[in-house]
Amino acid sequence: MIRLPDKNLEKTFAFDRERFVKTDLPIVTVAGTFREDVKRLYGLPNNNTSRDVVFSRAHFSMALAVAEEVWKGEPKPLKAWLVDPTNYVSLEDWQKITMTEFIGQTIARHSLLHKIKSFIDQYGRNKLPILDSITPPLLYLTEDVTRPILSFHIAAGNILAKQGRKVVQVVTDPHVRPEYVANAMLSNIMFCVFDERTQLEFLEVAALNHIEVDPRRVVVTGPPIDPRIIDARKKKNPWRTGLLKLAVTTGGLGTNSYEIRHVLTQLLPHLRREPCPYQIVLYAGTQKDIAKMGRDLAEENHIPVSDIQRHQGRFRIAYHPQILDANELLIRYVFPWADGFITKPSGDMAYDAVAAGCFLLTLSEWGVWEERIREIFEQEGIARPAEPEQLVTQLSLLQQAINGKSWIESAMYEALKVKKSFLTGTECIVKTVHSAEKLLK
Repeated sequence: MIRLPDKNLEKTFAFDRERFVKTDLPIVTVAGTFREDVKRLYGLPNNNTSRDVVFSRAHFSMALAVAEEVWKGEPKPLKAWLVDPTNYVSLEDWQKITMTEFIGQTIARHSLLHKIKSFIDQYGRNKLPILDSITPPLLYLTEDVTRPILSFHIAAGNILAKQGRKVVQVVTDPHVRPEYVANAMLSNIMFCVFDERTQLEFLEVAALNHIEVDPRRVVVTGPPIDPRIIDARKKKNPWRTGLLKLAVTTGGLGTNSYEIRHVLTQLLPHLRREPCPYQIVLYAGTQKDIAKMGRDLAEENHIPVSDIQRHQGRFRIAYHPQILDANELLIRYVFPWADGFITKPSGDMAYDAVAAGCFLLTLSEWGVWEERIREIFEQEGIARPAEPEQLVTQLSLLQQAINGKSWIESAMYEALKVKKSFLTGTECIVKTVHSAEKLLK
């Protein structure tokens, strides 16, 4: 048995394994920890102030989105259950987890280190040291599962496929890295992709790597988006005049923090104006230092920081040390409220913002997949690159009506009429998993 930090984790490990065997829709991801929330779900003593280790909001929020599609607001373990083996990495291997997070945060917060990240991406995530650490708990959790397992991280999907498990792997971005096709020749794995272009790219990458793939096992589903975010668009109207509601957001590792500082430095002084031109929410996620940066800049500009639940506050900060709670703040208080997002064009935040009917001003991309996402939404008239050093001037121009309509109004209108296939991905992924038995051997 894997040696864990406390007896309660040993209990949740056994409980998760039992539920994973019984559930109709087993879901696995590699996003970080949510140990205290797992304890809470099982009625065990938990600490709501301890800090999660987080690698990615996307790999967590997308997996949770599919579970929410099945649960419809109330966790029902027999219908779907989500596990992350990072929760159960042994004490002996724990330093590899914290080191991986530290390296990721360091790279994410310094633009000059982007080349290092590109080098890592070139050789694939399958060679990172964390993989040896998550493999034992992952195999233990899935040992007796016979149903197809839905995977939201290619490392987990590849580990399981090589062990003979039936796997439905979600390609989370409209871009196909070579590690996605590494085991695509196996008859026990299939793939869900963003659109027809990604489907063709998948088959092309496989062919170029001399890997045979059955096209029937590469299914176009659309992206996985939480149904609660899609519900938020139903009450959204394009901005026309008055107060502009802006969400400034980071990713799971605190990505683009240097640009976020520039954005807040530009915008916060204007919150003292009357009438006030903006309301701003800073989504710091689980990153305490970014939340502190926001509070410090607000204090410098004599701007009070309102409670996140107060929609009338001029400046609010969404922060929680645990990923599940931070994600809930975003879904409850930011997506239904915001007109636009200032964010990197990631597969979680950009998808979700557009699904909520918001426009995008995009910060620097952190990979070719994010460049592709930016291009998609630029072509739809929903996104433009942000100019962090001149953001007030940029926003002023984008708010000006030309031929009766501003760019912001037009962009929100395009987001609200985005094609249906973009909004039904979560539902299609669930259907694909339930029908996977026919194709997987």
